[in-house]
Amino acid sequence: MSTKKTVIVTGASSGLGFAIAKAYLERGDNVVGNARTLARLQEAAAQLGNPANFLLVPGDIAQPQTAQRLFEEAVAAFGKVDILINNAGIFIPKPVADYTEGDVNAIVDTNLKGFFYPAQAAARHMAANGSGHIVAITASIALQPNLKVPALLPVLVKGGLNQAVRALSLELAAAHVQVNGVAPGIIDTPLHANDPQTQAALKTLAPTGQVGAPQDVVDAVLYLTDSTFVTGVVIAVDGGASSGTW
Repeated sequence: MSTKKTVIVTGASSGLGFAIAKAYLERGDNVVGNARTLARLQEAAAQLGNPANFLLVPGDIAQPQTAQRLFEEAVAAFGKVDILINNAGIFIPKPVADYTEGDVNAIVDTNLKGFFYPAQAAARHMAANGSGHIVAITASIALQPNLKVPALLPVLVKGGLNQAVRALSLELAAAHVQVNGVAPGIIDTPLHANDPQTQAALKTLAPTGQVGAPQDVVDAVLYLTDSTFVTGVVIAVDGGASSGTW
């Protein structure tokens, strides 16, 4: 019996999404990658060697039809979907007084709708199959806000996602669908400038004085989707930043 899985990864063209997609492809799994544009997905596929089991499905993940198309094309190509990694997200830190209507719409579209519609499609598909994993990539700062990083909008939405993981895990437990989250802290991705001053400042945001690597998040995701008895949890991958103040 084949152990190959089919995995949908949103935001798969760069950063954590790219690292997660790469990890599943290296395991021999089928990966269905989503990003806003086909060009970005094609660039990611080229970096990965254009594997035949990497299906590219571009589209705005805030739109319900994009989520539906992800599952339809995944099923047409690979038979069913075993894992959804809801990774697509943006982070806009600024004082609350400085947020614009555009900021609000962007966060709601990508971080909230971009979670809800794929999770809804996954719930329908996986409950019918009697198995599956949904993993949301949330944010450590939504577990423990930090005065050094004012970020009310991400905290508002990602904090809701941390609770949504728990609620959806209960709703889908009887269908043997596991729902979990990973809450990264500061991770070394292209989101952050690589100059020494910026890197030094980022290291002060965790009590360990470190910045995480994408592999740290990948390892947490793989643990959750390999598990058979873990559901309704959010794993902080943040060097202790969400443990309190220091």
